[in-house]
Amino acid sequence: MRQITKPPFLSVSILALTAGLGLPAAAQSTEAAASTFLGTIRIDSHAAQAVLGNDEITEEEIDQRNPSSIRDVFAGVSSVQASGGASMATNVFVNGLEESLLAVTIDGARQNKSPFHHTGNVLLDPALLRRVEISAGLAPADAGANATGGVIAYEYADAIDLLQPGQTFGGRFTLATGTNGYGVRTGMAVYGLVGQLDYLLNISGQSGDHYEDGSGTTMLGTEPELRNYMARVGYTMDDGSRLRFAASRTEDTGERLAQAGPGGLLFIRPDFAGVVGRDSVLVTPYSGRTSYTLTWQGAETEATDLEAQLTYNEQELDGIGIWGENTSFSGYLENVFHLSNGTVTAGIDGFRERAHGFGRGTGAYGDSGTERLSSVGLYAQARQDLTERLSVSYGGRYDWQHFTAATGEDFRDSGASVNASLDYILTDTLTLNAGAASTWGGFELGEAALINFGTTWDYTGFRASQSRAARIGLRYAQGPWEVSGALFYTAVDDIAAVLPTAGARGTLTDVVSQGFDGSVAYQGARGYARVNLTWADVQANGSDIATTAYYLGRPVGSTAALELGVDVTPEWTLGGSAQIAFENELETVTLPSYEVLNLFATWRPVRYDGLQVRFDVDNVFDTTYASRSSDGIGLSNVVALNEAGRTFRVSAVVEF
Repeated sequence: MRQITKPPFLSVSILALTAGLGLPAAAQSTEAAASTFLGTIRIDSHAAQAVLGNDEITEEEIDQRNPSSIRDVFAGVSSVQASGGASMATNVFVNGLEESLLAVTIDGARQNKSPFHHTGNVLLDPALLRRVEISAGLAPADAGANATGGVIAYEYADAIDLLQPGQTFGGRFTLATGTNGYGVRTGMAVYGLVGQLDYLLNISGQSGDHYEDGSGTTMLGTEPELRNYMARVGYTMDDGSRLRFAASRTEDTGERLAQAGPGGLLFIRPDFAGVVGRDSVLVTPYSGRTSYTLTWQGAETEATDLEAQLTYNEQELDGIGIWGENTSFSGYLENVFHLSNGTVTAGIDGFRERAHGFGRGTGAYGDSGTERLSSVGLYAQARQDLTERLSVSYGGRYDWQHFTAATGEDFRDSGASVNASLDYILTDTLTLNAGAASTWGGFELGEAALINFGTTWDYTGFRASQSRAARIGLRYAQGPWEVSGALFYTAVDDIAAVLPTAGARGTLTDVVSQGFDGSVAYQGARGYARVNLTWADVQANGSDIATTAYYLGRPVGSTAALELGVDVTPEWTLGGSAQIAFENELETVTLPSYEVLNLFATWRPVRYDGLQVRFDVDNVFDTTYASRSSDGIGLSNVVALNEAGRTFRVSAVVEF
């Protein structure tokens, strides 16, 4: 199997990590007051992490965006792009790298990918989403395995996050309606506290019609038909430890377009508006994600801050002519050691995953296949304030993986990952941030729905991937103003074909994303304003990446995101957002520019505590455009899917 060549900084990082890991034992031999760190580690601050590409979308920002889909959650982040259309078709890209190259978690639990390339990787509903953390390239060691391109971590609210001080029972009812196919979106959550037991039950969903784009053309296959069911129960024990169980199921059952494909079978393609030369028909496929997570958080002591988790999740796709399912059983056990100047998180994690699918045709198009992947990893990540000016984060992990091919062949490999970053105060207003990482990516499951479809897969040349990433930037902070900018580089080598051509599973691709992220933000007593800019040049094997490079990435070029909100009175907030994509000339196609403006007004009446009414106008100028990250833009055989034209929405939230 492949021998990993150590980068020059690997040995240095391992030595530094070893030195850092020696500190807990030394710290425990001192007085408790000196061994327990109670301050804020500067490099973990929101400002420092944002320059390093590790951004956080807070609960307040999610509320400001009033999301109906996961695309809306990322509306103000130019470095994150989300493809359009129905929920089942949405993919998320970080600086042009597709999320299957990132470690995606929900409440810390590892998520597997979608079974079919024309659908999104992780089906989500934003109802009760509390925050999202994004790591672009520089993934810490405790983020999990396979984080070659970074991390996306979603976190949902528990009852204790929603209950007011002294409150033991509450609820939230949401009702929204809109024009242009938006239909009706509803949500009902009840939550409470009974002794030491807290609970939350939530049902949400949306039903509507196919929307029209800015030119008035109906985009068939885009009707929202989403259902989300979630239950979360926690128990806090007398010693302060906590046990939590969370279960969720999300389903998309709307009408989608399908066209004939190999074997004469119908294939859903909800990411396209059509395929040139092929008739489109409306069908009703099924996409679903089910997840069960058990988490235990130990009582924090001077020596221990333990956490353990077990998770099972599955994603199923019935694509009419094909069917596929991905399952994952994962877990971790870790402890946070508190030092006199920071923390060290150390632990073990692992997973067992399976991709299984079959075609509904005859002969080779009725074949089925299964791939399996198991992994065990050891990791440690230190975060420390070394001086009043210098704060650092550094860590490493080692993973062992075993892959079983659909042919029964076994592949085994292992590799090391290291990372290091720093936050250095240059002046009272100016700070330098820099970081680098080398990540062993391991193996990746193939597309479940098409395993052995049409031909038996060939694993000749199949191997593990490896990535390298670096980032350096400056941030300026003065009063309510903050300005930052950073150069980034992420290269992922030897990505085995997840969607193989002619069954050649061992075909390898190298992907590079490099460019610049910048932001200007103002946070005042009565309002906020944010502008984010991103330029990302994404290459595959040395050429511009294609607009249908599934499981790899999309061309981005230059994009911008703007957000503004002002409290004009104690009851009324006015604001808006804009997404701008500048023209991007590629080798074979030019991606057109577009500007989209959205406006909103929020009313929170003082006399009706717990009531919020919001009015939104999306795509105010009725722009006709396809999202920069959408599939098939500029291809001669694909009709790209345009986004919705002008849409009016009104929503109300009642909390009690």
